[in-house]
Amino acid sequence: MKGTVNYDRRMKRYYVSWYHEGKTHKIWFYQGDPLTDYPIAERLLNSMRSEADYCKKRGEPFRIEKYIKRASDVVVYLNRWLEDIKETISPATYKDYSNSIRNHLTPFYEKHSDILLHDIQYDNIIRLMNSVKRSGKGKHNVVMCLHACLAYAHQSKRIAVMPSFPKRKQYNIVEPVIQWLPSDRQEAVIRTIPEEHQPIFWWLKYHLRRPSEACALLKDDFDGDCFTVRRGFSAKRPVERTKTGEIHVVPCHVDFYQYVEIEKSKYSNGRILSPYFFINPTGKKPGKHYTLVFLEKMWLKACQITGENISLYKGLKHSTASQFINERGMSLSDLQIAGDWSRLESVKKYGKVEISKRRELLESKVIRHYFGSKVKTESN
Repeated sequence: MKGTVNYDRRMKRYYVSWYHEGKTHKIWFYQGDPLTDYPIAERLLNSMRSEADYCKKRGEPFRIEKYIKRASDVVVYLNRWLEDIKETISPATYKDYSNSIRNHLTPFYEKHSDILLHDIQYDNIIRLMNSVKRSGKGKHNVVMCLHACLAYAHQSKRIAVMPSFPKRKQYNIVEPVIQWLPSDRQEAVIRTIPEEHQPIFWWLKYHLRRPSEACALLKDDFDGDCFTVRRGFSAKRPVERTKTGEIHVVPCHVDFYQYVEIEKSKYSNGRILSPYFFINPTGKKPGKHYTLVFLEKMWLKACQITGENISLYKGLKHSTASQFINERGMSLSDLQIAGDWSRLESVKKYGKVEISKRRELLESKVIRHYFGSKVKTESN
């Protein structure tokens, strides 16, 4: 009789082999489910044989498409993987992965449904990368979503070998020039913000941390000398971890102690009961914590008044880090320690000093003396 049930050792799965119109088809699914055991595969084969006999008696063509047009093996696994890891990743990461799967990975693998999970290799990953209509960074994010899924599949022994992926330079990622404000302009923006809301902005300026970490900071995270940064907000939801998963012990900047007293005064009278360190007097969230949306709104309004055009993150963390390099002459390694970055690579972008500083270095006495001596030597 037509068709056979076979077992693929690499996939650890059964399939039905069916010859039709000069081509042998491998059918891996039955009613959308993988053929994980022999009885299911045999049931599929018997169903196909019955339909083939029926079509033959009626003189009608047998439609193999009914069996091979199915949900992509890769798409099925991507969605199952995302649900499996949902509780282990941040809400923001889950949202990013979900967008990558829905908008880019699913359309690609539905179009190329012949590519099974174990068939994903470097050449078709390149085709995927080229199909993503986004910037270089956007392409990289989509492909890294696939990378994370395949790493999970490899650890789960669903695939035998982890495929190679494009190197970062192949995405043509253009690193943006760091936009930042000098100290005087940055401070002018902060002072334009209503005084009752200024403390959290000064904290961000002085301590080189993320806005979501400031919003999530608790009273118990400050011992009078240091802040312990251990949590944040992700996709507007509180999470018990920072973006990098690390805990940071940050010494309180000497110029910030005056604002500690201002924050204490907000809840010392007992009228505001909240576990949070920074209290938004006008806030409506439980515990009256600040939100990223509120901070951005206050910052942009202050920027409009002062004639600046820069985002909250760039105006505070990026600006302070750049000030350390450009205004204070701090080395990259010292900045890494000050901001508690785990890798020196992360702070190199702040080392791209402004034109005026480059001119100052190029025209320094040491440079002039070196070139002057060289000219004299050559003329002699």
